[in-house]
Amino acid sequence: MMKKKAALTMAAASLTLLVTSGCATGPDRKPGDPFEPANRAIFTFNDALDTHIAQPIAKGYQKVTPQPMRQAISNFFSNLGDISNFANDLLQLKITDATEDLMRLAMNSTFGLGGLIDFATPAGLPKHHQDFGLTMGHYGVPAGPYLVLPVFGPSSIRDGIGMGVDVKFNLLNYIEPAVRNPMYIAQFVSTRADLLGATDLLQQAALDKYSFVRDAYRQQRQSMINGSQSANAPLPDYGDPGATDDNGGGTGKSNNGLPNYDDPGESKGDAAGSGASNKNGLPNYDDPGEGSAAAPAAGANAAASAPLAASAPKAASGAVPAKAASAPAAATPAQPASAP
Repeated sequence: MMKKKAALTMAAASLTLLVTSGCATGPDRKPGDPFEPANRAIFTFNDALDTHIAQPIAKGYQKVTPQPMRQAISNFFSNLGDISNFANDLLQLKITDATEDLMRLAMNSTFGLGGLIDFATPAGLPKHHQDFGLTMGHYGVPAGPYLVLPVFGPSSIRDGIGMGVDVKFNLLNYIEPAVRNPMYIAQFVSTRADLLGATDLLQQAALDKYSFVRDAYRQQRQSMINGSQSANAPLPDYGDPGATDDNGGGTGKSNNGLPNYDDPGESKGDAAGSGASNKNGLPNYDDPGEGSAAAPAAGANAAASAPLAASAPKAASGAVPAKAASAPAAATPAQPASAP
């Protein structure tokens, strides 16, 4: 309850400060960040608080605490977060995700010693990250202006309201203050220790940390909303456009369900086709200009030699063998007949 009151008090104070400073934003204010001067002031305060207090505590915790114990503490608070994930997935009518969240919570709480060991992820149950701000965004509620809240960091009008609702799903709020407050501190230190690597990356990559954090936050939130809305969309059909079905239509798949990559020159069921397969089952790539040893009356060679016999007297008298039908002397009259 204390955390809820503190969060609501800070949110109200931030909104009051931002509204009263709205007229001082000037002509260079961003469309999605009309309160940039006040946001920058709060961001500077948060950054100084993080640099001089939070980071040294997190580094000390990381140095003196063994990695397995740090992982167990992180798993414990992550398991508590699945309660909020389950509730928001259920509000978004994501029945599959909500079922997975419930199964994660039951498995890790039962077999993982209260969530200290994560058995659900290796078992194939993915971890979801949901909150009430994403739930409102799922139903089309706009994010509103960008806000930086004291201590809590980047947010928006929608996400700030959602933060006040999410505390209702936090099990720690229903524990006695003597146990709850130390657990809040342990959760904060554990979370901050897990983000030390991201802080180093931010220091190296960002010329303007405020703009970098603002743009990254807004893009991430919008990406999570877009991803949740298109999660059930069917995948496009990328079937092979060159394949045909039994009726000649382009299905893109063969009889066994796989793409059809048969030789397009192969004629099925037609022994006289020029692309017929040989005895080995491979396409026939013989030289079409080479005559066979058989008589000219066999297959397509008979049709090609008929005009030649009409134009060459020696071929008509039968004095010239079959290869004489393709002699260069008869090439001129044979040109039209050799092109079907």
